[in-house]
Amino acid sequence: MPTTPQQVLINLQNQNYAPIYFLQGEEPYYIDLITHYIAKHVLSEAEKSFNLTIVYGKEQTMSQILTHARRYPVAAERQVVIVKEAQDLQDLRQEQGQKLLCSYIKAPNPATLLVFAHKHKTLDKRTALSKMLAQHMVLMHARKLYDSQLPVWIAHYVQEKGIMITQKASMMLQEVVGNDLNRLASELNKVCLNLKPGSEISDTAIQTYVGISKQFNIFELQRALIKQDVRQANQIILHFVTNPKSNRAIPLIALLFNFFSKLLLVHHAQDKSRQALIKALEVNPYFIKEYLVAAQNYPLSKTIENIHHLHQADLQLKAIDYPTLAEGAVLQELIFKLMH
Repeated sequence: MPTTPQQVLINLQNQNYAPIYFLQGEEPYYIDLITHYIAKHVLSEAEKSFNLTIVYGKEQTMSQILTHARRYPVAAERQVVIVKEAQDLQDLRQEQGQKLLCSYIKAPNPATLLVFAHKHKTLDKRTALSKMLAQHMVLMHARKLYDSQLPVWIAHYVQEKGIMITQKASMMLQEVVGNDLNRLASELNKVCLNLKPGSEISDTAIQTYVGISKQFNIFELQRALIKQDVRQANQIILHFVTNPKSNRAIPLIALLFNFFSKLLLVHHAQDKSRQALIKALEVNPYFIKEYLVAAQNYPLSKTIENIHHLHQADLQLKAIDYPTLAEGAVLQELIFKLMH
């Protein structure tokens, strides 16, 4: 049946196993997490030698995978067959391949855990295969988290490691990394390794271990733009220009585009109360005050104009309909246009 990543993990930890796990969706973090858990914990180290099979979708057909699944374990209660990159499986979206898997679903090998790690895509819900997986097996959909959900995810992630995190540190990390959970987990692991259990991650720790300059980072640039602090914005962008390897232009433009797009929603919102804006923007309450300040400094017409400038800069960097320009020149011109 359809289920959440959390439910799948709880069932696995309780050793409530299913014959087939179809892990799909836009968020690869949970697909990797569950696949890794199954590979590591379902079998003992001694059993893995003969009973853990890992294949890649691009190199397999459905018939070959089901041949693996129908075998019986060697000197073990069960075997595990994992299909990584299952979205590349040659015949998964063809009628013949789907029929083969549907047939197997009707009579699966009870001694096999067959796992499909199907990243970035989902099966068509209207197909017979999707319906059968949903009714009889574990069909998990891993969705990308909204920005407003990230602080809770970050707090829970570090809490499991016996660490706490300040709201400012969480927001700084979220602003720089975005909603890429694999990258967020990697950066948090790096910070936690340098702290003692029971410690609290501060914004200083994020700056130190994630490699964010205290004064010259995307987080501070956005704040300078919000306050229309031309001097600080130019100082930060000059630092970016002189340190291009540490401050790539396209992620910066993506972040600012996201900010001004949400600012556009603020201008169009009929209800501008704090709670209504939290819901409309799907951001942490920590940011609402900044959006209200920005709305005063950037009226609707200027907000729309800035979105156009950001789109234009993105095309320039990708050399689409524009001659190739250095990143630094594009960024300096962009910041001038955004603030004037």
